[in-house]
Amino acid sequence: MNKVSEIVWKDITKDSKIEDLIEKVIQKCFEVECISPTSLYICITLTNPQNIQDLNKKYRNIDKPTDVLSFPMFEKVELDELKQNSKPNMQDILGDIIISIPKVEEQATEYGHSFERELSYMLVHGFYHLMGYDHMEEEDKAKMRKKEENVLSKLNITR
Repeated sequence: MNKVSEIVWKDITKDSKIEDLIEKVIQKCFEVECISPTSLYICITLTNPQNIQDLNKKYRNIDKPTDVLSFPMFEKVELDELKQNSKPNMQDILGDIIISIPKVEEQATEYGHSFERELSYMLVHGFYHLMGYDHMEEEDKAKMRKKEENVLSKLNITR
C-alpha cells in the first residue's frame, strides 16, 4: 500500500512510533472518504510552538501558537473531481497539516486522555479541513465532528 503522508520534523526530535500512528490515522481517513491512496497524499509537519506561531501569524494574522494548522491545495469541487478521475501512479498533494507536538502533549494532559488520542484527533481534524470542512457555524461544526468521531471510532481511539 502506498504511503499517504510525508512527515517532516521541524525543530523537534523524530519518533518512529509517532510516524507509524500518523500513517495509520491518515490511511483510515483516506479509506473512510474513499480516496485512492495512489492519487493524493498529505504533507504533515511536526514542530514546536514557536514555529507554528510564526505560521499562524504569517498566514492567519494571529500572533499566538495553536495546536494544528491546515493548508488545503484544492477547493471542495476540485477534490470531488480528483477523487473521480484519479490516475494510477500519479500523486497530488491534498495539502499540508502542521501540528505542534508540545501543544498536543499539553492538551492530552489537560483533557485527561492519551497523547495518541490527542494526536490522532489533530490529524483527523486537519484532514477534514483539507477536505473542505470547517467549524465556524454550528451546523458545519456538527458535520465535521461527526466525521472526525467516525474515523476515530473505526481506529478504536476513544477519549
